[in-house]
Amino acid sequence: MVAPLFAGVDVGASATKLALVDKAGRIKGKAVLPSGMDFAMAAGRALELALEEAGATAADVAATIASGYGRKNVGFAQGTRTEIACHARGAYFHFSEAMTLVDIGGQDNKIIKLDAAGNRLDFRMNRKCAAGTGAFLEEIARRIGVPIEEMETLARRSTEHVEIGSFCTVFAATEILALARRGTRSEDIARGAFRSVVKRVAEMDSFAGTVVATGGVVAHNPIVVELLSEIIGHEVRTPPLPQFAGAIGAALYASDEENTC
Repeated sequence: MVAPLFAGVDVGASATKLALVDKAGRIKGKAVLPSGMDFAMAAGRALELALEEAGATAADVAATIASGYGRKNVGFAQGTRTEIACHARGAYFHFSEAMTLVDIGGQDNKIIKLDAAGNRLDFRMNRKCAAGTGAFLEEIARRIGVPIEEMETLARRSTEHVEIGSFCTVFAATEILALARRGTRSEDIARGAFRSVVKRVAEMDSFAGTVVATGGVVAHNPIVVELLSEIIGHEVRTPPLPQFAGAIGAALYASDEENTC
């Protein structure tokens, strides 16, 4: 018999993440897939995949909390929590101390400050444009003609410093065309794009004390963490599954909900 599981689903504008945890918060199953245009379908499919990995059935899930952009579309959830709350809870579960949490996703980024007890002190969010997000990197990858999955490898082969001055995706694309005409290598443009994302994030707030980075961009591009560490002057930490921080936080809230019933 499978012990009770708790599901957290983070339906982002780009990707849907679902985590199944037990009462101790141990991950038993997980799934991530594109959100697409049908958030309900993406959440349902993510649950199926996570249950399959866990060797469980829907009957084993005691409670579910939904978070993220499409949280209201998750019909099988018993409740919702904001993405700010869930990302904070997920990060604090791994690093139980005061921190500045940086979450870099496909369509937005967040900076959340927590005290030593995990209480939220402040937060900032960038949603006005693609600057500092995965969407910016995707556009740059398209412009230089490489799959987004290869940007990290390409950037690590860079030998020359290239500064991309425009945070705006449209202007940056024009800037990259000018660099290409001058013969600038794609490797150097790729690293410049990552540096541009990190600089945009670093300008959003101060970064004293412990800094933790999460999100899909962080999960797929560790170079982002390295560059952010360079800019702020000290180590940036990441949890074991940085893309699932919000889903894990939602699952932990689901555990709370079940325990109060």
